[in-house]
Amino acid sequence: MKRLLVVICFFISCTEGFTMDSETLTAKQQAIVPIASCTASGNIQKLKKALEEGLDAGLTINKIKEIIVQLYAYAGFPRCLNALAAFSETLDTRRNQGIADEMGKEAGPFPRDGKTALELGTETQTALAGAPVRGGLMDFAPAADQFLKAHLFGDIFGRDNLDWQSREIATVSALASIPGVEPQLRSHINISMNIGITPAQLREITAVLGDTVDVAIGRSARAVLDSVVDVNNGFIADGVIFPRGEENSAYAQYFIGTSYLTALTTAGVPISNVTFEPGCRNNWHIHHKGGQILLVTGGRGWYQEEGKLAQKLLAGDVVTIPAGVKHWHGAARDSWFVHLAVTVPAEGASNEWLEPVSDEEYGKLEKNANR
Repeated sequence: MKRLLVVICFFISCTEGFTMDSETLTAKQQAIVPIASCTASGNIQKLKKALEEGLDAGLTINKIKEIIVQLYAYAGFPRCLNALAAFSETLDTRRNQGIADEMGKEAGPFPRDGKTALELGTETQTALAGAPVRGGLMDFAPAADQFLKAHLFGDIFGRDNLDWQSREIATVSALASIPGVEPQLRSHINISMNIGITPAQLREITAVLGDTVDVAIGRSARAVLDSVVDVNNGFIADGVIFPRGEENSAYAQYFIGTSYLTALTTAGVPISNVTFEPGCRNNWHIHHKGGQILLVTGGRGWYQEEGKLAQKLLAGDVVTIPAGVKHWHGAARDSWFVHLAVTVPAEGASNEWLEPVSDEEYGKLEKNANR
């Protein structure tokens, strides 16, 4: 309980300034978008205009510096340094014009609470993502995992002079402006929603990108955003089509991660709506005598039979599971997943729950999937 309270307090302290009850970005949040985008794309001319507007909107000097410095982790040091040089020139010009901009808060001392960068970064990454980040590429390249946790989420995100929502608005805006990084953009869109940025606010980011930076960038970002937000928000709000139901506590011992379950009908052919949070999957199991049919209604997930490659599942997919076949199913690492589970009636039918799907097995899915 004590550790839980510490984590909650840590989360609150790092999320000061959230607009969780608002459907619009504040003027300061809007001003972050073109600053981050132009820094990432190297558009110095538009960046200088965005910096002026950011200062006029009330962003402090230290907040803008923090935004730019953070983006070196996504756009590289050359563009970060060029952006800082442009900001220094902008401040000189404004001082010569008699404009006194607020300096703002400096980052507090580090490390905090006696934590190493790796400890702090691991806590921060877990809170942002909503679950521990492990397996997959993290196992394939442990050095990258350590750098991400210790440096990006410890040394950078752990600095306390910029709240997490502002950091994610900057990150989403930057990634939207860099070609070829759509998987990372999707990941940070999910993180943004996990820490309270609403779908409406995310769409506002794409609108600002289109209006102030580049129409093509805004349109591209909106396409990626819609592929993530429309589905995920539906899961969170109402289970896509059918009610999401309550947390599936009765079967929690057979799942890794959190799932939700609601019985739609128990008469004749039992049908349930099952919702998996990102990364959640059930254990290997067998339906004896009676099989099962899965009707996927939203998100992205996996189905695998023993001895076969895992199959990616998307809305509209149908999986027929014969009786006696060992299998498992669950969500993709970065997406919620919802399906209807239709039980095929049979006399003496039963379920046999087996071992969990290991992190190692789960981490290999993207590489080994058959479609």
